[in-house]
Amino acid sequence: MAEPLRTEALVIGAGPAGLMAAEMLSAAGHAVLVAEAKPTPARKLLMAGKSGLNITKDEPPEQFLAAYGEGAGRLAPMLAEFGPDEVQDWMRGLGREVFAGSTGRVFPKEMKASPLLRAWLGRLGDRGVRLETRWRWTGWAGPVAQFGTPEGPREVEAGATVLALGGASWARLGADGAWTGMLAATGAPLDPFLPSNVGLAAAWSPHMEKHFGAPVKNVALLAGRRRERGEFVLSRRGLEGAGIYAVIPALRAGAELRLDLVPDLDAEEVAGRLGRAPAKASLANRLRRGLGLSPAKIALLREFGGALRAGPALAGLIKSLPVRHDGPRPIDEAISVAGGLSFDGLDEDLMLMARPGAFCAGEMLSWDAPTGGYLLTACLATGRRAGLSAADWLER
Repeated sequence: MAEPLRTEALVIGAGPAGLMAAEMLSAAGHAVLVAEAKPTPARKLLMAGKSGLNITKDEPPEQFLAAYGEGAGRLAPMLAEFGPDEVQDWMRGLGREVFAGSTGRVFPKEMKASPLLRAWLGRLGDRGVRLETRWRWTGWAGPVAQFGTPEGPREVEAGATVLALGGASWARLGADGAWTGMLAATGAPLDPFLPSNVGLAAAWSPHMEKHFGAPVKNVALLAGRRRERGEFVLSRRGLEGAGIYAVIPALRAGAELRLDLVPDLDAEEVAGRLGRAPAKASLANRLRRGLGLSPAKIALLREFGGALRAGPALAGLIKSLPVRHDGPRPIDEAISVAGGLSFDGLDEDLMLMARPGAFCAGEMLSWDAPTGGYLLTACLATGRRAGLSAADWLER
């Protein structure tokens, strides 16, 4: 094997967290080597950007932080330093214009990730950051990090290392969770991976087939103490979309899912509208004309409500329809995961207690968040903190 490469700073993983760590280290004047297992960097970021890169959300800090649930306390200091305002300023600094939609979701004007990524990589290249692709980390041997590469095994000795290895969803894009065994061997505490921001599996009756692909809009999803206004799509595999993603944490904790199909009406008004229909009106017409239910909503009511008859019980079902499902779809279909490296194994600078000089960031850390800009903002904020901490370590 060739002699180990030597560098001041090594970043393993070229997603948003890893690139942000490299940016902080290079800005501090340190030589940085970024090692990425895939042929190109930030593949998950590019995939997310295909439908419009929602990078953060413009809302009050307290509201923004609350979206992280149990992880809010550990993430709060990092998000206070690099939250939605700072993310937007950073994008402008890369020459990308931004705008906020009606819900506060922030996007680059181009609605794509590729121009932002090109500008970012250009800045890092101008600072001398070295990027090696198809370098898969295989662990440590004493002070050196070991990699499998197309040219054979390589070793890197670094003064500080940042691990930004991703979670365990969308493995084809690089986040396969293979790093867990290597960190477990150091004694680092790990929380089990669980799917997040993922659809629900459902075994549909045959009559539902003609509704596959139909959106279900203007509903409230009730799970435990959570009530979420949103929408989702009926698919052959189950129920998918942002409304479902928002209640996945509560469903993982054992809550039952119910739907309020007319969230702007109370049960009394629902019963009254059903009762005012002509006596000869069919039940489908009462639901469609009296309440404005779409064919997809009526199909769900029939699927989960059993034999339907007009009356107070029907109004109750419309306001609180129990949904039978088979749990979240497989983890590799999830946009993100809960679980990963526990914060209990890190100090406040995101350094691994089991391995001084190694810092961790991004989705490999054990936190959870909904879609809507929260995921990317926390990846950038933790990558920034890890990079600054690694630079401080080098300077000490």
